[in-house]
Amino acid sequence: MRKLYCFDFDGTLTYKDTMFLYLKFYSPIKYRIQFAKHIPLFVLLKLRLLDAEKVKASFISSILKGQTKEKIEKKSQRFFEKNYPKIFRQNALDFIQNIDRENTDSLIVTASLDIWVKPFAEKFNIPLLATEAQFEDGKFTGKFATKNCNGIEKVFRIREAVYGKKYDKTIAFGDTSGDKPMLKWANEGHYQFFH
Repeated sequence: MRKLYCFDFDGTLTYKDTMFLYLKFYSPIKYRIQFAKHIPLFVLLKLRLLDAEKVKASFISSILKGQTKEKIEKKSQRFFEKNYPKIFRQNALDFIQNIDRENTDSLIVTASLDIWVKPFAEKFNIPLLATEAQFEDGKFTGKFATKNCNGIEKVFRIREAVYGKKYDKTIAFGDTSGDKPMLKWANEGHYQFFH
């Protein structure tokens, strides 16, 4: 039986949202300043008066814009070394380690930026579908190269990634409303399965 597992990353496999963790790790001083500046936007976001993608892009950009791809990749690797495996839910790690890779394909499908999730995906040897950072002339533009990989976008990205492949069963794991379309799309959707 051929299966496809689709895992959300933040909060599903991990205990914490990695965006704030990573940005704080990248530049603690800049993080504190920009976090304070973004508080009004976070409040409007909570009240659903602002688009999550815009706030996320603005906050990430305020810390990483203009940084070189090389520096970002080095920092991402160090972030991985500092946080693996401690930020992961143990039962999620056990589950991933016991996947029958002969008959199963897996994907990590996350709204987080590819730049900091990539080392974790590589560690698991699982392809990554993420919001992608845009680089020009080796520097981060502060913009995204793709749509925010959240909500229905997760389903579009999965379909694109597995186009032409046949599965007897698709199983998805998520923990927030942004995962609901993916959980609905799969034959089996597990909400907060590893919690």
